[in-house]
Amino acid sequence: MNAISAVGPQAALPTLDSPAGRSVTVQHGDTLSGLAAQLGVPLDRLLAANPQVLNPDVIYPGDAISVPGGSAQAASGAGGSYTVQPGDSLSGIASANGTTVQALLDANPQIRNPDLILVGNRIQLPGGSGGGTGGGDGPGPVDGPDPTPPPVNGGAGGVTAAELQQIVPTLSAAKAEAVAPHLNAAMAEANIDTPQRQAMFIAQLAHESGGFHYMEEIASGAAYEGRADLGNTQPGDGERYKGRGYIQVTGRHNYTEAGRALGLDLVNNPELAAQPENAARIAAWYWESRGINTAADAGDFTQVTRLINGGTNGLADRQAYYARASAILD
Repeated sequence: MNAISAVGPQAALPTLDSPAGRSVTVQHGDTLSGLAAQLGVPLDRLLAANPQVLNPDVIYPGDAISVPGGSAQAASGAGGSYTVQPGDSLSGIASANGTTVQALLDANPQIRNPDLILVGNRIQLPGGSGGGTGGGDGPGPVDGPDPTPPPVNGGAGGVTAAELQQIVPTLSAAKAEAVAPHLNAAMAEANIDTPQRQAMFIAQLAHESGGFHYMEEIASGAAYEGRADLGNTQPGDGERYKGRGYIQVTGRHNYTEAGRALGLDLVNNPELAAQPENAARIAAWYWESRGINTAADAGDFTQVTRLINGGTNGLADRQAYYARASAILD
């Protein structure tokens, strides 16, 4: 599954070093985020180069999309490494460095999902062992040894599967093993990096998802139809953008904002929000975008709950999760 690839036949795409002014023609089924991923160009740069696109979710077959010069930077010489920047995709990094996605996957066995690379991660380029130098005027490969991976034994390093089971007693060992790595990756991406922040984050997600059990709202979503405050302005938006994920992102507007921030085409593929790796990242994006770390640092669990829930629904259950998480992660 490729979360951000466009559907349908594609126009011939220029290489990343094409001069500014080159363009691609939109084909049936294309999305702007899908084109950005194929071109290796961050979505915000593609939007900036195409001011005529008033709504990034609406492009039409036959439209000409201007391609800005440059994007992911290539390493000089064989080998080296590249640090993932906002808007990067694995295919874009591969194109910029004259290699293929499969070669990058072979060189980086830690990447289990080619659609999920996190800002700040180091990508080893085929043909060497690191230490390449960057080219161009943007962020490029970094010098020096690979950073030591953070520990995953609780606290600032994350939560282990065994610890997660203690926090959420109803969670099976297999489910805890599947959930914990995604939580750790998402928390690292959103600077949820202290025991208190992590305890509050995990507690809120555990309550909202029924102990990491529910990934999609049980109701049909029809009640959200026509809700302009959620951005549901098109027929079928209510059911299409029903609550999904650990904190149930809801409505076209929130799907659009989350997808744009994380490089996921959630508008055209809303079901992606219910996949565990995406659910964790969306929850972390929401947390960071609302500045919830500030309330967590102040120890204001009630305010954290309001920022997540809009009120204090289920506060006692959330606090029970938090008490267990605090005792385990401190």
